[in-house]
Amino acid sequence: MRFDPYRHAGAATTLNPNKKIYRGSAHAIRHHADSHRREPVMSVSARARHSGLDDVVGDATIETLASGFGFLEGPVWHPYKKWLVFSDIPESRMYRRSAEGEIELFREPSHKANGNTLDRHGRLVTCEHATSRVTRAEPNGSVTVLATHHQGKQLNSPNDIVVATGGSIYFSDPGYGRVEFYGVPRPQELPFQGVYRIDGDGARLTLLADDFVQPNGLCFSLDESRLFINDTERGHIRVFGVEANGDLNGGAVWAVTEGEEPGAPDGMKIDSRGNLYCTGPGGIHVFDASGAILGVIRTPENCANFTFGDDDLQSLYIAASTSLYRLRVRVPGLRLF
Repeated sequence: MRFDPYRHAGAATTLNPNKKIYRGSAHAIRHHADSHRREPVMSVSARARHSGLDDVVGDATIETLASGFGFLEGPVWHPYKKWLVFSDIPESRMYRRSAEGEIELFREPSHKANGNTLDRHGRLVTCEHATSRVTRAEPNGSVTVLATHHQGKQLNSPNDIVVATGGSIYFSDPGYGRVEFYGVPRPQELPFQGVYRIDGDGARLTLLADDFVQPNGLCFSLDESRLFINDTERGHIRVFGVEANGDLNGGAVWAVTEGEEPGAPDGMKIDSRGNLYCTGPGGIHVFDASGAILGVIRTPENCANFTFGDDDLQSLYIAASTSLYRLRVRVPGLRLF
């Protein structure tokens, strides 16, 4: 059976143009949050238990910040402007949450945008499902198209994205944006689902790997000598060496996200100690730098992505199906620039 990484229990799969978005601070909207927000934050099975888990995640509870969306993805925190931008794929909108907790419409249409990140100049870089593009927002408000085709054929649907210190952009290109609800139904032109690099100046697109079933989340190691890429349908995380010219080598399986609950590898980040967070069955799986599982952060809804934010980078902003959540953790994340 073909796995749908975006399937989420209890949420409608039809669009509602009158859907209400709750705005305001966590305190102001707490009245609207569903009962799931009081569930335990962490669910750690015997096989996953590790003495280091509490030192990394802690024991805080998850806050519901806003709800009523279609399906959330791509949260990114700006460390200097103090805002969080995130995507609502089926509604083709992007939102921005201020440091004060106010949420406003940021971009519409977003072309069913999915993953977002910031380049080394603080410019927003976005993966668009509906157009099969990677774009960059410029300071003057214009949008620069960075990638659309590989060898004359349209990309599948760029999904998740990271930027190296030198400015090169790496992104995954599965086929999920060519189906109803999460994209625009249309035949796939490329015979594979790959991972690409865009040179820092945007002049060249290079295919780096094409042996995935559905590549998805990706993140660098602390020293950027390795690139971790997960495969949603295979349920595992692979690790590649990064060569001096930006090409990849290797690709061995580094870790597997196991569990019987809904969920699969999707969004992925590392913290400032090199611990790797990856969505998976039941929530967000946390691995240490060696690939050993520390535990699972249980999320109230199926989680697609997350990012570290706030001044200390110790708030984990979680995009989980129809809602935006926040969890305070003990080990901070990394600034994007």
